Amino acid sequence: MSDIDRKTFLKEASLLAGATLVPGPIWAAEPVREKSLVKLGFVTYLWGKDWDLATLLKNCADARLFGVELRVEHAHNVMPELNAAQRLEVNRKFADSPVKLVGLGTNQQFDYVDQRQLKASIQRAKEFIRLSADVGGSGVKVKPNALHKEVPVDKTITQIGESLNELARYGAELGQQIRLEVHGEETQELPVTKQIMDVANHPNATICWNCNPQDLNGSGFEANFTLIRDRFGATCHVRELDRTDYPYQALLANLVRMNYKGWVLLECHTNPADKLKSMKEQRAVFDRMIAKAG
Repeated sequence: MSDIDRKTFLKEASLLAGATLVPGPIWAAEPVREKSLVKLGFVTYLWGKDWDLATLLKNCADARLFGVELRVEHAHNVMPELNAAQRLEVNRKFADSPVKLVGLGTNQQFDYVDQRQLKASIQRAKEFIRLSADVGGSGVKVKPNALHKEVPVDKTITQIGESLNELARYGAELGQQIRLEVHGEETQELPVTKQIMDVANHPNATICWNCNPQDLNGSGFEANFTLIRDRFGATCHVRELDRTDYPYQALLANLVRMNYKGWVLLECHTNPADKLKSMKEQRAVFDRMIAKAG
């Protein structure tokens, strides 16, 4: 062995011997932090309302928004009036795309004073549930949607909750989750949502958090979030994540802490000229915020 080789050997041996004296946690490899399971997707509320299904799927894929809730009555035209062949075609388009159909966003509500309207809305919701199952979705979004002065509050809350239970039972048979959007002038107050969900106790009846200004009322955001977090379904609606009028960083941090495996869906309210560019920008904002939340 040459002098250079001998010196190198002795130096490395010395370093190795010293390394055995280093405390375990420092010497051991740092454990890999588990990646957040929170996913970012898209609601076709305003930004996607005028796109046919092919355009929608392309834009979502380009923006790396790999889940979509289709708002009904929009240009993509996924409605209960589709026949069996048309439903199969919608299912195929999603199967051929990296974008997952998270579900359908309906306007069905269950606060009606007129019981004929209530029954009709429940039946229409069931049509959407069947449609979602046929086209490959996993659930249907509905609304509460109001309290009425001429009706006792408890009666309306019970009516909404019992309607959700009926739909939850129906949806469970088809593998479709029922997602109550936190919506309506008074029903979006989180204590009222909690009362509704106390009646709607079927495990397939869930809520879709909606990022309303009312989330900050009363005891504040954290208290309101905690009030109903155990009833979260697979969807959560957000506006533009870089807005400063809502605690989006706190929301994402809470979702990460609770190991949320569902979808944060962009339901943006602005009207940018280049919506695809804005979708990509929101994707970048989300990635930064999730990294910080983790």
